[in-house]
Amino acid sequence: MNKHSETQIIELEDRLQQAMLQSNITELDALIAPELLFTTHFGQLMTKEEDLEGHRSGALKFTALNPSDRLIQLNEGFSVVSVLMRLQGTYNDTDFDQTIRFTRVWGMSSTGILQIVAGHTSVAIDR
Repeated sequence: MNKHSETQIIELEDRLQQAMLQSNITELDALIAPELLFTTHFGQLMTKEEDLEGHRSGALKFTALNPSDRLIQLNEGFSVVSVLMRLQGTYNDTDFDQTIRFTRVWGMSSTGILQIVAGHTSVAIDR
């Protein structure tokens, strides 16, 4: 197994951000592993299909995603990204403006390509 390059991971992260902003289901489907294990900031587990359905149904709409403080850890066979993200948009027609810390694991999925295989979010508290 080889390490991924930082450039490769940044490109994937940028693609993901654009797909989230546009609710681009095709692109999100390409970037997220079928076996995704994702923990929300409410402590709930979410599958890939549940994540995609939020975009597909229109329940989740991002109007702005502003990343900062991105850290990338390259490992043999997988990479971990931690990024602080200010999210703005609507969920079930309710506006939100929140800062969230995302942790994502990019690895070879069951499809044999580099995808998000795990993720976690936490609400960021200003100090």
